[in-house]
Amino acid sequence: MTITSFGSISTPRFEVNPPVVLAPMAGITNSAFRRLCREYGAGLYVSEMVTSRALVERNEETMQMVTFDADETPRSVQLYGVSPKVIAAAVKLLVTEDRADHIDLNMGCPVPKVTRKGGGAALPFKRNLFRDILRAAVQTANETAAAVGVAPIPVTVKMRLGIDHEHLTFREAGLTAAQEGVAWVALHARTAAQMYSPSADWSQIKVLVDDLAPLGVPVLGNGDIWQASDAVAMMQQTGCAGVVVGRGCLGRPWLFAQLAAALQGRQAPPDPNLRQVLATMVRHAELLVDLYGEHKGCRDFRKHVAWYLKGFRIGSEIRSKMGMVSTLTELAQLVNLIDAEQEFPIMAEGPRGRTSGERPVSLPQGWLDSPDELGDFAADLAAAELDVSGG
Repeated sequence: MTITSFGSISTPRFEVNPPVVLAPMAGITNSAFRRLCREYGAGLYVSEMVTSRALVERNEETMQMVTFDADETPRSVQLYGVSPKVIAAAVKLLVTEDRADHIDLNMGCPVPKVTRKGGGAALPFKRNLFRDILRAAVQTANETAAAVGVAPIPVTVKMRLGIDHEHLTFREAGLTAAQEGVAWVALHARTAAQMYSPSADWSQIKVLVDDLAPLGVPVLGNGDIWQASDAVAMMQQTGCAGVVVGRGCLGRPWLFAQLAAALQGRQAPPDPNLRQVLATMVRHAELLVDLYGEHKGCRDFRKHVAWYLKGFRIGSEIRSKMGMVSTLTELAQLVNLIDAEQEFPIMAEGPRGRTSGERPVSLPQGWLDSPDELGDFAADLAAAELDVSGG
């Protein structure tokens, strides 16, 4: 079998090699999880999404979310915002205070409380506002970096195919982003209406790759990367420059070691046995406790248990207790009760995390009347950001 090696993604400030990006996921991609993933493989590990308004207001929780480990590099922040002015202020803060090496703009969130106010995946439909936000972010990043004498901070954008199949926005939005100077465009190959099901349409990633190739702007593909072979297949089929991995790494941070090997032309390491999985679980819990303290750290860890243990033969009583752990000692005691001599099960492959399927997208009344006019929606847009203020 021939193993293909893929190149890296270069920016003036850093190189992404292998070309793998951890997608920001609320409540998941905190510094503890990012560290765990980095211990397995190289790439770019993006923070949880933070809102530009909360950042400018120096919300305490938000400021913690843009505080990185001393050895974490490059430092990647995903910003969500609906106002060019506020986005510019947030970018200026990040660059001036040396809080980030990379800024990603979220234009793909399908969550109803965001889209019903015109934010997230709904926003690219308003093409003038979309352009203004990207322009404000890129220009501010470049001008501020020059003013403080540091290398340029790359700005990127992550988006979906559109609101639904009657309102696809990715091609026009991708071209706009390229023209405004983004370093790359990441495309989740589903519409907002599709949420996380059915399967991502990788053919649309190739469409955008071909659109942006003449402008020299790389496209990263996102959607249904469950194992290393999926990343190889996506890159071969679409010509995308790299992959963005979200739900595929839930309960399996070792995926980044497999991705690194596969994309660098090496044989990917096998999935771990249960003993190794349990050790990784304990390590994850310890990192969360270091970050939040034992009470909050263990509570945060609970949601990961089902993802780690999917497919393994473990009694329901132990599973239930592990999903309610309150201390590291309690977790260690439960781990010792498990028969750890089990190989990684085939049934553990495939979807994890959110699996919600297609449904109508919540939008402001009249939002789809015109892609150009913003009209009275400005107030709704401000509310869209306030709804998620604080991270």
